[in-house]
Amino acid sequence: MANIGYIQVVRHCNHFCGFCSNPTTPYVHTIDSMKLLVDDLVARGYFGAILTGGEPSLHPELPAVARYATERGLHVRMITNGHRLADAEFAREMAEAGLKLVHVSIYSVKPDVEETLRGAKDTLSRAFAAIDNAHRFSVEVNVNCVINKLNADHLDANVRYLLRHHPHITHFVWNNLDPSMGRAEVNQATYTPRLADFEGSLYRAMKLLHAAGRSFRVEKVPLCYMTDFAWASTETRKIVKGEERVVHFLDQKQTVRQTDWEHLYAEGCDECSLRPICGGLFDRGNGYDPAELSPVFVSLRRVVERIIQDPRDPSYPLRDYDAWRADFERRVREARAELADMQQQGGPQVGVVTEQGQRLYQAKRKSEAKKAEALGVAQEREAGEG
Repeated sequence: MANIGYIQVVRHCNHFCGFCSNPTTPYVHTIDSMKLLVDDLVARGYFGAILTGGEPSLHPELPAVARYATERGLHVRMITNGHRLADAEFAREMAEAGLKLVHVSIYSVKPDVEETLRGAKDTLSRAFAAIDNAHRFSVEVNVNCVINKLNADHLDANVRYLLRHHPHITHFVWNNLDPSMGRAEVNQATYTPRLADFEGSLYRAMKLLHAAGRSFRVEKVPLCYMTDFAWASTETRKIVKGEERVVHFLDQKQTVRQTDWEHLYAEGCDECSLRPICGGLFDRGNGYDPAELSPVFVSLRRVVERIIQDPRDPSYPLRDYDAWRADFERRVREARAELADMQQQGGPQVGVVTEQGQRLYQAKRKSEAKKAEALGVAQEREAGEG
């Protein structure tokens, strides 16, 4: 299986998004502590590593850890706001270190909306420069977008603009906002959308990309809101193929292994033909209304076959539906027996808390409190607060 692990390289950022779910912590990494996490993913037999944060490019050893992961045989990716990647020399350094794919986060191509969401000025031009620099140095470019209340009505406009001005983008990913952590938890009224808010624009965006021959994935969106493109759901693809994910969080959670992709369902979901492969409503923060869910009655077989027979994705060995069905039912039985869901795995230590790290954390909290007040958003709770 094409399992890919996440390594949070830092937990601070040069932007201040009001819906950030992974804000500053006192934990820090050295090159040696990051190498341990790379080694862990190799030992698990994972295909690749995604370097993320915070903003991973802020760690001075990022090129070194990318090079080490490449040397260990991992496919190295990075999720970034693009601020540093807009510097051509840094982009070159990362490419030479082995970076194969970069996910540049762009939430809106409307400069005023993007600036509001980012809590910083002039971010869009740098993100565009990052996309072009990555392409210049032969790094594959994906665009990530967090769906939220401020961009829910123009996801398709984002796609139309990016296809026109940056045609080398190969893949798009939408993540519906997770309202359960960080600033997203305490600013739900400002940023958490209703599912119906984005249903139309998401459909139009996927239709545009499908017609243009681009690939795309959608995370944390139940299948009743993307029926025509159910095969593009990240959770559905992982359920169908039996994939897992490991995240090395640079906070108290430490290493988390996820093998169960199911979340919340409404009473009517039991009648839905896609229920066995739907991740449901990702809502650990009580920000969404399950009453928005409704059953659909389309061919499960057609969705599954679209996934397991995808020529762009050879990660799953079975191409026949009946063979898949037997394998799927076996995996469901085993998963229920193990009760494996977001389990702590006792992996390697993820970073350390030092006196310097604590001082930097408290300084960041004070600085970010001023930003929060100026932007009119709430600051996330400190660890341990109710």
